[in-house]
Parts: sequence; C-alpha cells; structure tokens
Amino acid sequence: MRDHKFIVRSGSGGWLRDLLILAVILGIPFFQYLGGLPLIDPDEGRYAEIPREMLERGDLITPTLNYVKYFEKPPLLYWINAASLKVFGVNEFAARFPSALCGLLTVLATYIIARRLYGRRAALISALILGTSAGFVLQSRIILTDMLLTFCLTAALGSFIVAAGREGRRSQALPWYLFYLFCALATLAKGLIGMVFPAGIIFFFIVLSRRWNLLKEMRLIPGLLLFLAVAAPWFVAVSLRNPEFAHFFFIREHFQRFTSTVHGRYQPFWFFVPVLLGTMLPWSFFIPGALVRAWRDRHHDEGQAGMYLLIWTALIFLFFSKSNSKLIPYILPIFPPLAMLIGRRIDMLSDGRGRDMKGTAIALGLVLAALGAAALGYARLPQVVSLLIDRVPGWSVPLTQFVRHAPAFSVVASVTLGGLFLFQGIGTLKAAGRNPVAMVVVLCLGSFLLEIIVPWMIMPQITSAESPRELSLKASALAGPDSRIVTFGPMQAVSWYTGRRVLVAGDRDELDFGSRQGDQSAWFPDQLALLGLWGGERHVLVFLKKGEFDSLLPALNPTPVIKGEAARRMLISNR
Repeated sequence: MRDHKFIVRSGSGGWLRDLLILAVILGIPFFQYLGGLPLIDPDEGRYAEIPREMLERGDLITPTLNYVKYFEKPPLLYWINAASLKVFGVNEFAARFPSALCGLLTVLATYIIARRLYGRRAALISALILGTSAGFVLQSRIILTDMLLTFCLTAALGSFIVAAGREGRRSQALPWYLFYLFCALATLAKGLIGMVFPAGIIFFFIVLSRRWNLLKEMRLIPGLLLFLAVAAPWFVAVSLRNPEFAHFFFIREHFQRFTSTVHGRYQPFWFFVPVLLGTMLPWSFFIPGALVRAWRDRHHDEGQAGMYLLIWTALIFLFFSKSNSKLIPYILPIFPPLAMLIGRRIDMLSDGRGRDMKGTAIALGLVLAALGAAALGYARLPQVVSLLIDRVPGWSVPLTQFVRHAPAFSVVASVTLGGLFLFQGIGTLKAAGRNPVAMVVVLCLGSFLLEIIVPWMIMPQITSAESPRELSLKASALAGPDSRIVTFGPMQAVSWYTGRRVLVAGDRDELDFGSRQGDQSAWFPDQLALLGLWGGERHVLVFLKKGEFDSLLPALNPTPVIKGEAARRMLISNR
C-alpha cells in the first residue's frame, strides 16, 4: 500500500521578489533604532562582553566573562557577535545586529517552508504573522542565544519536512544535508537541545505518520558525519584546554538545569501559557483553533505537514514547561510553526474551506480594545490608582508598590499605544466573521506600527533603569590606569562600557564557577578586603544599588564621594 504523503505545493514563481519585499518591509522593526538604546544587564551585557574579550585576547576557544572562564553556553553567538564587532566596531548596534538578523532570517525561513508546504498565499500570511508578533520581534532586538537557536532549529526542521515531502520522487540531497548542518549549528548555539529537539520531533512524526521508510531517505551516515564535522571540533578543543569544562557544561548546564532549581529560575508548569498569549499577541488567540485543525487533519495527505508542525510546537513547549528552569525566551522556537499553522488556517478560511473564526475574532477584538483603554489610562496611572485605593482600601499596599516600580511613560506614548490597540480592536470586531482579509490587514498594520513605536517611546524608560551605561561612561572618564572599578554583584555591561576588568564584591552569581578557576581572590573581594582596598592609596570607584550604599556607608572610611546616580544605581569614589 502506498504511504500517505502530504502534498508539497510551491505555487508559481516570484520567490525572490517576495523575499526581498518581506525583508525590506519587515526588516524595519528588526533594525531601526537598534543602536540607540544602552545594553541591558545581565543578558545583553554578558553576550556583548564575551565576544569583546575574545577579540581582545585573541582566543575564540575559551569564552571568558569579566576575564574568568564562562562555560554556560556554546560559542556560536559569541563568534557571530565578535565578527559583527570587528566589522561595525564596539557599539550597541554591532552587538545587537546578529540577533536581529537571526530574527528576520527566521521570518524569511518561515515563508520558504510554508510556501513549500502550503503555497504562496499561506506563506505570505505566515511570514506576516511572525513578523508582526510583537513579542518575537522585540526579543530579537535583545542579545539572546535563543533567537540564534530559533533560526537554526527553524532552518533544520524546515529542511527536514521539505526533504521528506519529496519521498518517492527524485530525491535531492541538499535539504537533507542542510538539516544536519543546521542541527550542528543549533548545538553550537545552545547545546544538546540542538540535536535533542530535532531527534524527538522527527521520531514522533515518523511514529504517528508510520513513515518508517524515511529512515532510508535521511542519509544518516553521511549526515551524521557532517553534523560531527561541524559541531564536534569546538567541544573537543575546549575540553582539551579546560578539563573542567565537560562536567560543568553537560551535567550542571543541561541535566541539573532541567531537573533542579539550581539556577533559581523555577516557575509553575503553566508559566508559558500566559507568556505565549502575551508575546504572540494578537495572533495567539488563533493558536487553539489552528492546533485543533492540525490534529483533525492529521490523517489526510496535506494534513501530515500540519501534524509535523504540531509535534514541533508541542514537544518544545512541553519540554520547557516540564523543566525547572524557565525564562520567557525559551519558547521562541515554537513561534515559526505556530505562525505557519495559523497562516494555513486563515488561508483556508479566505477560500471558505475553514471553520468560521468569528468567536475568536470577537474575543480578540474585545481584549485589544480593553488593552487600548488601559494604555490610555496609564498616562494618568497615579490618579487612577488613587481612585482604586479609595474604592478598595485593601488593595492600597500592592497598588502603591505597583505605581512606585512601574516605568513612567509620556502622555504621547500612552495615547499612541492606546490608539493602536483600539484601532486593532475595533477593526477586528468590525471584520469578525465577514472579512478575514481585512482582519489580517488591520492586525498586521497595527502590530507593525507598535513594533516601530515601542523602541522609540517605551524602551528608553525601561533600558535607563536596567542599564549601567551612564555611570559606566562616567567611571571610565574618572578612572586612571591604576584605578580599581568595583561592582556589587556582576554588572556585565560595566566591563563592556569601560573596556576593562572590574572587581566583583558580594554575590558572584554566574561568575561563581569562573571565580574558582585558579587564584581569582584579588578580583572577588569579600567585605573586609573591599574595606581595606577602599581605605588604601589606590583610587576606587564602586557601583552599587542605593540600598546597598545605605547599609555599607557606616563602614566606609574615608567618607564616599557620590560621583553619579542613575535609576537604582550609584557610583561612589574614595576620593
């Protein structure tokens, strides 16, 4: 009996034209104002400083952070960032460019895969969905290993399903070898999940589709040799130079990260449900229907592609939900398959072949309208909270704390944000059940404008509170060759902006492992050593939070001179 196969439809020509248009238009929110914001600690400071130190030391094998060994991640992002710094110089744009580029390339890869699976119109809708998922785009503008991993996994898993779609016809070797190549790059981007995820997804796909003959098509032996040729050399080289690497990387950073709370990132099992709802807004409301449709159609020829995308989504989502270490960017790799599933369903609806999404559209429109009203009210947050406290006195403490810590946005920003949400909400309600094309246009346009406006109007207030750039530049100007710069706890961006090694007092956090390799005691002083340094002849500049300053002040002699304050941080000097 002939195996069931999904139908791969490439549609008519125009591939290059579509890709160029998508790259130019959707590239705007990925790259505009990319270098206009300071680096945010800890992630951006870390992933910018490690490649800067690689270039300075001339060593691309052993990563260091603040000049101590740092083995939490493989080196692919460091290498790409180092190349960007070499080309564009040491600046925020160069540090962020590779991650933003990976985000845009993931959108283009989504178009290519969806077009092979479902045709041109579904591919365009899928790319637009991903490119206007504000959470996806905004996270691509932050230096993260997860965006590089997302691109590599998308390219790998897309290559597999495209190659599998040619089964029984004249087989092409290139898609299979691209699969192994990008699996290797995914492993170099973030470790073992670069090969565990593809292996698990393909295993369940073969089992559920009963396409065991794919194992003969996959070119396993030459493919695995290609995988090892790309992925293995760095692991061998770094292990030979650093015998302590293997235990730390494979046991602590993989096994213990998944099974324990050693990294202090525990969240409940359902943590990623609201995360996905918010980060893929407005398209997240269409996820349940798209998943149900993919499952119902799994036995049809065309439905096997949907089943593959469903497995891709479910396995990664459940894996990280089960993990005891959770961070918001972990589920970025499921955005591309979800965009394709949603794009496929909207494409079918526009032909009258899909179920009516009127109920979903109405719910989404109401939520967007409510968000618009909330954004408009945010401009008068203190007054609104005061009214709520008068009506509900029991909420006074949490509401007061919320106002104290909430970022302050201008009236213009609040009105603009609220207006765009209202535009999306009202437009969606108006088109619900009648014109799915108009609904998609309204949602895409509103989200596209939001992605452009947020970095200009919203992010400056957030980054100013989370970045030490202002104080770091001041410290760099004040410090002489013999000065010592000290931070309370790791502040990775301080090393980036000052271009020098800093002393770390207090909690060593992610530098703990590196601080124990060799004699690093002079660079990680305890409080007694810090006080001795402070009272010595050497010029000392200390970064610390205002609460830490209040507790340390009675022990400081001479009396500290405050050189600067920014948000929660202070810069003090002993002279």
